Amino acid sequence: VQLQESGPGLVKPSQTLSLTCTVSGGTITADSYYWSWIRQPPGKEEQWMGAIGPSGKTYYTPSLRNRVSISRDMSKNHITLQLTAVTPEDTGVYFCGRDRAVATTAPDYRGQGTQVTVAS
Repeated sequence: VQLQESGPGLVKPSQTLSLTCTVSGGTITADSYYWSWIRQPPGKEEQWMGAIGPSGKTYYTPSLRNRVSISRDMSKNHITLQLTAVTPEDTGVYFCGRDRAVATTAPDYRGQGTQVTVAS
């Protein structure tokens, strides 16, 4: 399985960040797998943001629940992340991953990550 994140490298404060995770070598609807988004702010530990399961049910970390949304496009085999009202504190490297666990920062498979900078 290969995962590739993509999206804008620079986002202005208060805007919505949208990222896409393109999956190859596997289907995003496969049983027992959760597709997650993880981020690492500069100088800080990785943070699990949320995940989507095989049925389409979503799970979010409480601190981001009111700003984050994860969805999927089965026709494109994509997982998407939207994060609203971004601030400079949302700057970091964003990863997508696949694992049998819902919430993990060490998924079995993960992409190389994409840098996101929030600045005006």
